Amino acid sequence: MNAWDFSLPGLEGGVLDLAAWRGKPVLIVNTASECGFTPQYRGLEELWQHFEGELIVLGVPCNQFGKQEPGTSAQIGAFCRRNYGVSFPMAARTDVKGAEAAPLFRWLAHEGGVFSRPRWNFYKYLIGRDGHLITWFSSLTSPTSPRLQKAANNAVKS
Repeated sequence: MNAWDFSLPGLEGGVLDLAAWRGKPVLIVNTASECGFTPQYRGLEELWQHFEGELIVLGVPCNQFGKQEPGTSAQIGAFCRRNYGVSFPMAARTDVKGAEAAPLFRWLAHEGGVFSRPRWNFYKYLIGRDGHLITWFSSLTSPTSPRLQKAANNAVKS
């Protein structure tokens, strides 16, 4: 089993089938519009633009941490575009922890171990070209941090 075995509902409808990105690294991030980490959207968009489709950034809005993503899909999309110019793929609001967690996030927690389970918004999971988890980053690690940038560069070059 790997990341290519999963899909999520798309923010604008339809399904985001991760298998469509087979062979490309993917950075999966659980996001929220009303969080202290929300400005990380800017850095995520910069990553998306910098790698021009060589690294897929996937935002996954979640309302499980402090109820900081209360909006509808339309409201979430408008907020992200208006405030941060988000153009990378976004899933519909999704549970990322607990019994109702999406299968993708249950798999990520299994692959990364107990400490990789999201404890707040903006946990990041870097998937390699082979569909396996390379590493993960907590909310405190900005998308522009040298550590994340180095991992992304290495994933793209591998």
